[in-house]
Amino acid sequence: MFGTGRNCFRRMARGVKSLHLQKSKVQQTKTKTIPIFQYPISQEGEYRVYVWGLAHHGALGESLVLSEKKISATKRPNRLSFAEKHKVVNIACGYGFTAYAVLSSDKNIVYGTGVNTDSQLGFHKMDHKQKIPENIVFLPRPINLPLQDNKTKVLDMAAGRAHLLILTTEGLFTLGNNAYGQCGRPIIKNEKYEKSMIVHHIPNIKGHKITAVTAGQDHSMLLTEAGEVYTFGWGADGQTGLAHYRNEHQPSLVKGDLAGQRIIKVACVADCVLALSDRGKVFGWGNSEYGQLPIKSENFQINIATELDGFQDLGHIVDIAAGGCFCMVLNDAGNVYVWGYGILGLGPEVEKKSKPTQIPSTLFGKNIYNRDVKVTKINCGTSQLAALTNSGDLFMWGVNKYGCLGLGHDKDQFFPLKVSVGAQVKKVACGIDHTVALCKPFI
Repeated sequence: MFGTGRNCFRRMARGVKSLHLQKSKVQQTKTKTIPIFQYPISQEGEYRVYVWGLAHHGALGESLVLSEKKISATKRPNRLSFAEKHKVVNIACGYGFTAYAVLSSDKNIVYGTGVNTDSQLGFHKMDHKQKIPENIVFLPRPINLPLQDNKTKVLDMAAGRAHLLILTTEGLFTLGNNAYGQCGRPIIKNEKYEKSMIVHHIPNIKGHKITAVTAGQDHSMLLTEAGEVYTFGWGADGQTGLAHYRNEHQPSLVKGDLAGQRIIKVACVADCVLALSDRGKVFGWGNSEYGQLPIKSENFQINIATELDGFQDLGHIVDIAAGGCFCMVLNDAGNVYVWGYGILGLGPEVEKKSKPTQIPSTLFGKNIYNRDVKVTKINCGTSQLAALTNSGDLFMWGVNKYGCLGLGHDKDQFFPLKVSVGAQVKKVACGIDHTVALCKPFI
């Protein structure tokens, strides 16, 4: 009996040991299958680019196959690997195309992708080798500029409907459609812009360095170191601010209330223009059919710079944005004000405001737990609006065509909503139906 019991105990011990071994193997197997994530550490000067919206025209910089049955779009932010390989430091979005300024040791300091019907991205020998429709660039490729120095850097960029402005340490270069003089060179009747090699150069304006550039739909604006604004291009709506409605190819000083003012920013994406002075004063000119310019006038096309009324009680204005039929300003307290017509961010019942109206700060993340959060920058496209906070968050609202708001769907957004980018957003550029964000990784 004793022997039998001892054998039984041994068998039980072996069974328990076997069970422990099996459990150990299972635990080891489970441990091996657990994924390990390594988050990158932010490097000095390291930037990332995220893109979303319509991809069909190539503006997102992705290699996609065109399909007549399906229009491709990315409705959430998609990280662009090109940006990290080439150290993208600035971005600009036009009507279906994107330009990227990069840090480079050679003369390839700007790359472009998207619609190139008017050579707004220049014409490159690589374009001949494409196995896709002509006049569309799906992968970012260099934009050839007639540079003299390998150390030249891009200072600013702006893109219109079919033209591109690239401000460098060697001066301003313009490309693309010049039918209205928007490239700053004489208008040539019946000029063909397809596969054009023309790149126009403007070294300075009357001895003053150009410090920033802005592009409307078919006109251009230059800001000089003296705080003066020069414009040229399409003028039918008064958007050149030259006291007439003619087209003008020669960069000319804006007339009116800007005299004696030091302008620090000009904003425009269509045909209504806002300008901001160093004292926080706001000026406007151009199209006001939708109440974009709250001034006392029976004329909807204002062809001269005019100081806007009703801003004295809003605090010190630090940023401005002008869309297709609405405008937006930001004060130093981080409060955002909108007016005009369209989806303004004040709810589905509000589509028109004649005076600047504040969007509640709580919609941008400010609350009793986050008292220090505030909006620091604003931007917009023709029908979408954007705001950046001091924490690097991006909020967007407006018309959501092809998911250009980056919210994961294509339904219009009537209130500001945070976009899940996955990095600190430093700058956002809005096209007609796509958006590009320049970001820094979280530390």
